[in-house]
Amino acid sequence: MSETIGEQLEQLRLEALETIAATGDLRALEDVRVRFLGKKGSLTQVLRGMASLAASERPAAGKLVNATKVAIQDAIGEREKGLADEERKRRLEGPPVDVTLPAYGPSPGTIHPLTRTMAEMCDILCSLGFSIADGPDVEDEYHNFEALNIPAEHPARDMQDTFFVEGEGLLRTHTSPVQIRVMEQTQPPLAIIAPGAVYRNDDDITHSPMFYQVEGLLVDRGVTFAHLKHVLTVFLRSIFGEDLPVRFRPSYFPFTEPSAEVDVGCVICSASGRGEGEGGVCRVCKGTGWLEILGSGMVHPAVFEHVGYDPEVYSGFAFGLGIERIAMLRYGIGDIRLFYSNDVRFLRQF
Repeated sequence: MSETIGEQLEQLRLEALETIAATGDLRALEDVRVRFLGKKGSLTQVLRGMASLAASERPAAGKLVNATKVAIQDAIGEREKGLADEERKRRLEGPPVDVTLPAYGPSPGTIHPLTRTMAEMCDILCSLGFSIADGPDVEDEYHNFEALNIPAEHPARDMQDTFFVEGEGLLRTHTSPVQIRVMEQTQPPLAIIAPGAVYRNDDDITHSPMFYQVEGLLVDRGVTFAHLKHVLTVFLRSIFGEDLPVRFRPSYFPFTEPSAEVDVGCVICSASGRGEGEGGVCRVCKGTGWLEILGSGMVHPAVFEHVGYDPEVYSGFAFGLGIERIAMLRYGIGDIRLFYSNDVRFLRQF
């Protein structure tokens, strides 16, 4: 074996051990490791010189290289342990800790505004006699569309901007499929609400690709539109105040007939239409004094036929509203995306 390689390795070992012993902190020790053992370190440079050795000399040279590497690694390990012990000793010999001082502790958490709003909405509806039902987020087309009187090629499917998943499934575009599943397994009378996440391909300051809804369903003999109006009026006034103006406007939904949009007096301008916007007009209600809040209607007979209910015997009403919209109005939030930004500064306000 060439004496040159052996001499280089011995010199390298001594230099490394001397440098390691003089290292004063863990950061500097890591720099030493990279300097001697890194991909571009001194030991690697020596290894490259082995290419010029005769084949018979290389095994002995390789053993010496490994021994040098192990020696340096062991020295680094020992020095690392020694530096850690020195740091621990310095901390113990430092100023004593006054254990009688008050502790800072972790900051208390808060309930997310959407969770708070959903819980309050469910509490109100449960006090009116509804029970909570749940269903899968990944649905089939039958429960999400066809059983709700939205057959294939129906234009209402285009309004929902559906996320389809591999196979025959889709992410539910509303929680109405929960109502279908409950009716398939339960005979009237029934009164349920279906809170949960829904998914649509929409994203701007007032829409999110994932958002939350609460949908309600009541089915029994002799249920009329008057019952629907009473339940929703009590519900909305429980959220926004007893003096809240409420109105119903004719609308269209495939799964209800007749259908109605429900408006409430603007909670920002107190239904006056006046505000600090351009021309003194409320920027939220655009000067109308009204805000669209939810959709509702009497359950379509075709829906009852899908679940085996006799529409000549039973009637019912359904409604649905977005939790984010309620929370935005209650807390004066102008951008729905703030709910999902995980910005602690925003969440701490609640």
